[in-house]
Amino acid sequence: MKIRIVGACGSGKTTLARTLSQTYDVPYYELDNLTWDRSEGPSRRRAVEERDRLLQEIVSADKWIIEGAQHTWGRESLELADVILILQPHRLLRDFRVFRRFVRTRLGLEASPYRQTFSDLIRMLRVWNRDYDREGYAIVMELTERCADKRAVVSDQAEALAYVEAYQCEQTKQRGVDNDGKP
Repeated sequence: MKIRIVGACGSGKTTLARTLSQTYDVPYYELDNLTWDRSEGPSRRRAVEERDRLLQEIVSADKWIIEGAQHTWGRESLELADVILILQPHRLLRDFRVFRRFVRTRLGLEASPYRQTFSDLIRMLRVWNRDYDREGYAIVMELTERCADKRAVVSDQAEALAYVEAYQCEQTKQRGVDNDGKP
């Protein structure tokens, strides 16, 4: 199974990817970790060629879950996905989650691959989330129009999980196999 998850900051992409990964035993990848090398010292932006090579390695695998707000690169992950989930919870919920994550990581209550600054918080709330609502969502819908038959816009994790479960059931039926693995 190959799943691509798209959404704004605080939409629940990582939480959903982690849940799907555990449920279906499929590795998940965060596009942020392809963009940024956080292995040593402060984060450094990877060269485009390195980032694209890492993504190509992932999408070449038999199964994967890729999550990220990025839609200006990595389009092959959209085309190769069996399922595209576009997370679209209410903007106030996303803003709350971004703020809660900022506070929790600053207090050491939640792990984070990097230390967020107050200016990062403002950028996520006032720029990235607003820009996603104004422009990004429409761009994602346009980019995935050719894949509309495998795309679902969902507002929460329960909807997303139900969509993937229905996809799995349909695939099982098409293969002529019941839930016990018998024809």
